[in-house]
Amino acid sequence: MSDARQAHRPDEPPEAGAVRASFMNVPGSPVESRRQLLVKVAWMLLWMTYLAYPASDLINGGHSLADQVLGWVCLAVFVVSYVLLVIFRSQAGMRPRACQVTVATMIALAVTSSFVLGGAFLTMFIYASVCLAVITPLKYALRALVGMAVLTVVTGLLIHAGNDDISTFALSAFLSGVAMTGLQRLVATMKELREARAAVAHLAASEERLRLARDLHDLLGHSLSLITLKSELAGRFMDAGKDEAARAQVADIEQVARQSLIDVREAVTGFRRPTLPVELAAARTALAAAQVRLEAAPELVDAWPSLDDEESGALAWALREAVTNVVRHGEDATVCTVTADESWEASGERYAVLEITDNGRGPGKSQPGNGLSGLEERLALVGGRLETGPGQHGKGFRLRASVPLRTVAAPVAKSL
Repeated sequence: MSDARQAHRPDEPPEAGAVRASFMNVPGSPVESRRQLLVKVAWMLLWMTYLAYPASDLINGGHSLADQVLGWVCLAVFVVSYVLLVIFRSQAGMRPRACQVTVATMIALAVTSSFVLGGAFLTMFIYASVCLAVITPLKYALRALVGMAVLTVVTGLLIHAGNDDISTFALSAFLSGVAMTGLQRLVATMKELREARAAVAHLAASEERLRLARDLHDLLGHSLSLITLKSELAGRFMDAGKDEAARAQVADIEQVARQSLIDVREAVTGFRRPTLPVELAAARTALAAAQVRLEAAPELVDAWPSLDDEESGALAWALREAVTNVVRHGEDATVCTVTADESWEASGERYAVLEITDNGRGPGKSQPGNGLSGLEERLALVGGRLETGPGQHGKGFRLRASVPLRTVAAPVAKSL
């Protein structure tokens, strides 16, 4: 799926798409490069701007030189600890002990600087509370955040900070920690969903492999057994001098071998033919890598259980081609919608309709490529048709594939 992640826009070279992908980091996914880690740290440091409150207090608060040096050292170590925590959490082999020591250091710095330099440094408790929520298991998070709020109140009372400052910092520390706990749960859920999608795609591919293995076993087992038997008979007839009977057996062996070759080719063709369940699972993975959300009803997989293999394969090709276009050319697309429907023609023929739309900028004035032309030919072979154009309200791109939905008439019961 790396090619989907590194998909480039139509107006940029492929190298530019690869560079742009190196900055992408889906929430909850592991950091894959040093550049992504630097981008993540840079975004996290933007939140540290609230430390301007204690920094301005150091500059304009009338502190002694020793207190100023201590304050700047505390702030520097605090920021470094925060950055280290982000780095530790971004690594694949996260070290829990290092994270715990880092957060404990941040809490100690917040308490120490507040006692030495005053109530302006109570701001550091907010950051410490958020970091505590990051490393604390979900079932203990609420207790830990309540404890942090209590520690903020106790520290504020002991240093004789104003009641407004104490309540503001304590409440902010608690609510910020709760928000981070919810975000952590959301990130964990997104990770589980990605793993589930990958598992579904793997299972769908495994099911196709099992089907091919069953077909080949049945076909080759029967054919090879028959060839072996007829070869033995041919050998016996030749030993007995029955040349005509031996030639007949050899001719049968040739016919069985030719038919076996045809059956194997058909089985492999069926294996290569895409199916809607497999293509839908692959579409979820490819679109997720391109940061595009797929909206498809669960019943779409079994929308037309009685559809012939040729027609079903044509619709699966349409889904694959549409998703490929969204990944490669769907600039600014964030949602891809797949719907299944049926339509009746004026002639009375019923059609199965698969429609794929996205909310990107659309095709513009570009002409259809080879992929759409080939898809139109595939659909024409099964009596279907392809319609393409802009989506609703002129936004995005819409691909609509239709194939005949033929039903097999039930046999008429004979009257006795």
